[in-house]
Amino acid sequence: MTEHILIERSGGVLSLTLNRPEKKNALTAHMYQRLASAIDDAANDPDVRCILIQGNGDSFTAGNDLSDFAAVNTGDRERIGPNPFIAALARATTPLVAAVQGRAVGVGTTMLLHCDLVFVAEDARLTTPFVNLALVPEAASSLLLPTRIGHVRAFAMFVLGDAVDAATAVGWGLANAVVPTAELHARARAAAAAVAAQPAAAVALTKQLMRDSAALSAQIDKENRHFAAQLQSPEARAAFAAFRDRQRRQLP
Repeated sequence: MTEHILIERSGGVLSLTLNRPEKKNALTAHMYQRLASAIDDAANDPDVRCILIQGNGDSFTAGNDLSDFAAVNTGDRERIGPNPFIAALARATTPLVAAVQGRAVGVGTTMLLHCDLVFVAEDARLTTPFVNLALVPEAASSLLLPTRIGHVRAFAMFVLGDAVDAATAVGWGLANAVVPTAELHARARAAAAAVAAQPAAAVALTKQLMRDSAALSAQIDKENRHFAAQLQSPEARAAFAAFRDRQRRQLP
């Protein structure tokens, strides 16, 4: 539904708010498309000089809605194509700021590697448990995460599903600052406004010089091929069945 992504423009900042709190802001195909279109449109809108990504509720995002993945694995849904949001992040020319509270799972963490400023609440927990679901990393994170935090830390996050708390995220260079939860959105908004107030061309060129979009897109394409194959594998079928079983056991 459209209301699952709230879009607001003010003072040069485009705010994209994940608004599915009852599902921990788990992302659906429609939400991905809305986010991708907003980011792409911003590149051609001189009134948008910074993008703020945030989430309502107690979690930033629980990542992809796993019912979509499970449906592909069982053949109840056609194969999922490349994620438009991930592709949009790789080619984004507008600065990106993120405000992260609570859980940031899977793409909830990997998208942060494409953001230029990241603020985390005290309760933030970043996880990339792809291998737990018999999948592989995405969003060029297999390249970006080890470059940012080192191979052994990235391997532990990807393969063992190790969680990273807010203070560690800052210490490892995944975020700029830990912010009290009540102040998180205001702090991130102020940072986005400060970016928007800077000379736009100089900001855009600086972001461009700091990133190799072609290399990121090539890595995403490589990841996508392995991700699609693993999604239909017996390993994934077993992992999704185990996940559903854990969910059933947690129900009251």
